Amino acid sequence: MGAQEHRQRAGHGPVTVALVTVSDSRTPETDKNKPYLEARLTELGHRVAAYRLIKDEPDQVAAALEELAAMPDVQMILFNGGTGISPRDTTYDVISRYLEKTLPGFGELFRMISYQEIGAAAMFSRATAGVYRQTLIVSMPGSSGAVRTAMEQLILPEINHLAWEIVRKN
Repeated sequence: MGAQEHRQRAGHGPVTVALVTVSDSRTPETDKNKPYLEARLTELGHRVAAYRLIKDEPDQVAAALEELAAMPDVQMILFNGGTGISPRDTTYDVISRYLEKTLPGFGELFRMISYQEIGAAAMFSRATAGVYRQTLIVSMPGSSGAVRTAMEQLILPEINHLAWEIVRKN
């Protein structure tokens, strides 16, 4: 069965998503990614079940991941922020320890697209995705441009297919 047939079988039903912004400087008022993510997801019929704004602290990233993955209706958790290489960027390090299955293609494609947009600086991104507790985990950089790139070119075109693949029986 090919990708097109999988997409058809996955359908177009709503996917329930949790959002996590990882930032030492953003506040609920200055987090521009939350309104964009909520708007794009809901206008396409998906549901945002939870939102967390946390500091770039390993224990906070782990706690958010554990809490949201334990919510029975959440199918996908979108993390934004903390994917760079500075000492404070710990999102990738924490999430990568939890992933039971990785989706290397997400990070590879994200960096390829980013390279076309911003050049060699794309190498600094440690965007990643995978599965933890039958929940799709996506971690992308926190810049508004990076979030839009990930959503519009990678996540939204395959959101139903991704959610379906995680739970399908055969």
